[in-house]
Amino acid sequence: MSGPSNKSFEVPEHIRNIIFDLGGVFINLDNALTEKSFRALGAKDFSNYFGHGFASSFFIDYELGKISNVQFIAELRSMLGKYVPDEELIKAWNALLLDFPKERIDILDQLKNKYRLFLFSNTNALHLAEVRKIYAKGFPNRSLEDHFERAYYSHILGLRKPDRSSFEYIILENHLDPASTLFVDDALINVQGAFAAGLQGYFLDKGQTVTNIRW
Repeated sequence: MSGPSNKSFEVPEHIRNIIFDLGGVFINLDNALTEKSFRALGAKDFSNYFGHGFASSFFIDYELGKISNVQFIAELRSMLGKYVPDEELIKAWNALLLDFPKERIDILDQLKNKYRLFLFSNTNALHLAEVRKIYAKGFPNRSLEDHFERAYYSHILGLRKPDRSSFEYIILENHLDPASTLFVDDALINVQGAFAAGLQGYFLDKGQTVTNIRW
């Protein structure tokens, strides 16, 4: 079960559990906005450090929770080669985070009585804090995590996609049957990692959203 495809995808009847990615699946992202913000601050070749579906250098350490916010901000300054206030660096880092379309959240509400739902995101402390603020603005008196049985964030879990071990951890902790568990992500490399762990998978190609899936 994998893309890319512009055709709608129908979830097979044997699927009982769904693990969703977050960025680009439920919250809209625009990585170019963060790249543009850092270029404006003087960064060169920012895309060599950070990009969709992959990361390098200290970005991975941050996504794995190996370095703190303070250390990460210090690394950003080192990359820029000059002093920039924390607030400007955080604003630039969070620039890619946009909005939660209501129709996607509505789908989660519709699915909760049909499937066991899980969230698995490669993220970091600064992004997660901003994501929760954005969600709260659009959906007062609720939290993002309310939609899922468990939510896994790489910087808390200490594991990240597409590593097979990250999927195996979730499978074992929740007693999931990989053959009846569907993983949905908008980065093909992550779906390939899920396949390696025995999961079913679907890649949301560019232009597709969870609203294109027939549940």
